[in-house]
Amino acid sequence: MKEIRFENISKNYGETKIVKNLNLTIKAGERLVLLGPSGCGKSTTLRMIAGLEEITSGNMFFDKEKINHVEAGDRNIAMVFQNYALYPHLNVWDNITFGLKMNGIKKHEIQKRTLEVIKILNLEGLEKRYPRELSGGQRQRVALGRAAVKNSHFFLLDEPLSNLDVQLRNSSREELIKLHEINRPTFVYVTHDQIEAMTIGHRIAILNKGTLQQIDTPEEVYNNPENIFVAKFIGTPPMNIIKIKIINEAIYMERYFINENKNLIPNLNNRTSLFLGIRPEHISVHDKYLPGRIKGEVTRIENYGNQKCISVTTENEIIKASIKNDQIIKKHQEIYLEFNMEKCSYFDSKTEKNLKLEG
Repeated sequence: MKEIRFENISKNYGETKIVKNLNLTIKAGERLVLLGPSGCGKSTTLRMIAGLEEITSGNMFFDKEKINHVEAGDRNIAMVFQNYALYPHLNVWDNITFGLKMNGIKKHEIQKRTLEVIKILNLEGLEKRYPRELSGGQRQRVALGRAAVKNSHFFLLDEPLSNLDVQLRNSSREELIKLHEINRPTFVYVTHDQIEAMTIGHRIAILNKGTLQQIDTPEEVYNNPENIFVAKFIGTPPMNIIKIKIINEAIYMERYFINENKNLIPNLNNRTSLFLGIRPEHISVHDKYLPGRIKGEVTRIENYGNQKCISVTTENEIIKASIKNDQIIKKHQEIYLEFNMEKCSYFDSKTEKNLKLEG
């Protein structure tokens, strides 16, 4: 398998910059997820890898080979689109094997590869059906199978599960990982769904407005977001971002003292105002005041089944906290929040960058 390397790559449509000076290395054989909101440039980035979009500036390499002007058909890429684009006049077997036959692959090799992916994708018994006779989930699996049998160096997927319901998406994610593990191609997956990103990717590259925000493992992106955008984009519910102040060596939120140890904050450098980030699961809820707790009123309760998320309105903030499902909290109840200060992130109020990760 081969790595993919972007060197200062940009993509413009006229005066509109879609991807801006992207520097990124996708390791050979890894599963990398391109994640971000609509319009962030993730699909355009994928299409530049595939050769379906021209690069405006910069260079792209497959290992040491510069491929800026290599035709899409010569890049040894398998790609799955959001629109499955199956041949309506071919049955499942022929849809999957069509590309192999066109490339002159021997019959016994076609048989071997196709039987393997049909088993992994639970398509056994459907080989003679036509696309019109399949459900959406089955058509999606045929499209995945058609790409997987190519045994290409690169497996590119552009939101292939977005048309499926939640249950099918869950099972399809498992099938995708099984497919990757057959030959371990370099796997690049585009999505705006953070759950897909966290469960599929060895690493996640988060884009916003054409700019790479952070690339790291799912655990690092979740626990150590590089900036406020990443902190709020990753996590359900998202990380709370709260303005705090340092007064007389202590940390305050609004008029509430929350901790006396300013040394918890990395790279403080005489800052007196910054943002604290804390995940809802790192906030405990109490019915009595003690120093370090913040008074608020419960204004919303969301039941997630295995837990509840409460929205607590303080003087100037709305803070989300996770509680156990059997913990009795009522709307409009007055409560006190306590932060696990060891789990907090801290962000510069101007650059919005994580102080822990600052150079």
